[in-house]
Amino acid sequence: MSRKYPKFSYTEEGMREGMQIEDANISVEDKVRLLDALSETGLKNIVIGSFVSPRYTPQMARMDEIVQKFHPKKGVTYTALALNERGVERARAYSPPLTIDSGNNPSLNLPLDDIFNRRNSNRSQMDAVAGWPKTIAMAQERGVKEVGIGAGHPWGGNFIGRIPVEVTMKMLELQHKLWDEAGIKVTGCSLGDTMGWNMPHLVKETLVNIKDRWPEITKWGFHLHNARGTALATGFTILDTLTEEDSVHLDGTIGGFGGCPYGGHGRATGMMPTEDLMNMLEEMGIDTGVDLKKLIEAVWMCEEIVGRPLMGHVSKAGPSPSKLKDLFNPNMPFVETMEQAKHFITGPKAYEGGVYPWREAITSPYRDRLEKGLPAYEADGDWPWKADWFPKPSK
Repeated sequence: MSRKYPKFSYTEEGMREGMQIEDANISVEDKVRLLDALSETGLKNIVIGSFVSPRYTPQMARMDEIVQKFHPKKGVTYTALALNERGVERARAYSPPLTIDSGNNPSLNLPLDDIFNRRNSNRSQMDAVAGWPKTIAMAQERGVKEVGIGAGHPWGGNFIGRIPVEVTMKMLELQHKLWDEAGIKVTGCSLGDTMGWNMPHLVKETLVNIKDRWPEITKWGFHLHNARGTALATGFTILDTLTEEDSVHLDGTIGGFGGCPYGGHGRATGMMPTEDLMNMLEEMGIDTGVDLKKLIEAVWMCEEIVGRPLMGHVSKAGPSPSKLKDLFNPNMPFVETMEQAKHFITGPKAYEGGVYPWREAITSPYRDRLEKGLPAYEADGDWPWKADWFPKPSK
């Protein structure tokens, strides 16, 4: 019986998280070309950029042109980040194709690294708390039945250090009590790790604590950066810790590029590479609906646009070749370079002229079996266990 995981959804953030740390002179035409390519991959939720001040984020100065020139695809939800009312109004002028009201329930949220928040949005933790009564009052006026709690930097921040789970839980407890006093049920929790402090064991500890304290919380959102290379492992831990009663929303970027100039890591921050996550999910038996080939080609396009290799792995080595048609040629020459490794999409021309030291063609009874439609190994059968050449215990 196959393992059942939480319900899963995903948002591609490359056009925002990725581009906001790249050269501000990348052309509108290139950004539109990439956005259109992403629209063809099967990804269902794409953030196209940010309606923010060009003074702080010059990379987003020409957002209006991008929205006007890209080609929306039916079935894809396009959104944009807006940090204030002015940004929301700019975005609203392009709805559709942009979706402005995501339909998410109201949520209280607090950044635990106050210094980062001051650098990032020019707002203190105190400013954020001051807005809570308004959020609660609006939820009551609207008759909202379910709400959320949340924390930014729940496992630590570059300007404040490691944050114990007890602190994060106390902050969430405060938010939960305020919603309780308002008579509104808390069913959601969002955790945003802007500076990449996530570690699988710490994330699991946090989730277990939250589920033990509030089992009615079943709607989860996670924003994981990859500064220490742990985002994909953390993503797996989240899916492995929560149950089929839960729903999980993750986000990431093609190639894993991205970061924030206010956090201290710049481009080194990175995010969970979309193609790596989608490949892992498919291997876990979770249907993503994503065309990995098109997704990888979008990564390659992005690398050409930004002028350097990105941080993902599946875009370099390819998905695991699980089907017969995708298995590697036993008689390919040496494959040594990154360009040669692209043969999983570009074909044999990628390694033409490579070193070939073998004097005879390589054959194998295992590959022969696969070519005949048989399994390479029979776990409950005779092959290769009863073959004449296979070692057999005396007892």
